[in-house]
Amino acid sequence: MSVAWYAALLLATGVERIVELVLSTRNAKWAFARGGVEYGKGHFPWMVALHTGLLVACFIEVVALDRPFIPWLGWPMLALVVLSQVLRYWCIATLGHQWNTRVIVVPSMPLVTRGPYRFLTHPNYVVVALEGIALPLVHSAWITALAFTALNAWLLLAFRIPTENKALAPSR
Repeated sequence: MSVAWYAALLLATGVERIVELVLSTRNAKWAFARGGVEYGKGHFPWMVALHTGLLVACFIEVVALDRPFIPWLGWPMLALVVLSQVLRYWCIATLGHQWNTRVIVVPSMPLVTRGPYRFLTHPNYVVVALEGIALPLVHSAWITALAFTALNAWLLLAFRIPTENKALAPSR
């Protein structure tokens, strides 16, 4: 029974990601209409693949390796998954039309320094890292948690954050 609930959680997370992509597409159109410039197009498909792979790998590991739901681990991890969604939507609400899954900068827009951005330069990446650990561990899929965390750190540190910092440099 716990596997069915976990599959429902993964499916809900996947639907949430689709909603994000719809919002991101709408915000990209808004940004491009105002002279927005996209940076780092090459790494974006890898990010999509990694995030899709997270959901698929969670399910496969739980089913194929018969990972149990361990209450003392699973419930706190579920709470962290929920917290990560709250923090994610705080980032999205704070950035408004400027939020995007891609790196698109409208030159005339000031750098956002309110909401979670007054504490961290890249709070959404903290959210992704938190979720990448917590979501698999809800059902003790520790291999997926480790693999996603390593690949996500490499992608963020090697490509995404430097790309975003370079794109936002004129605004700082």
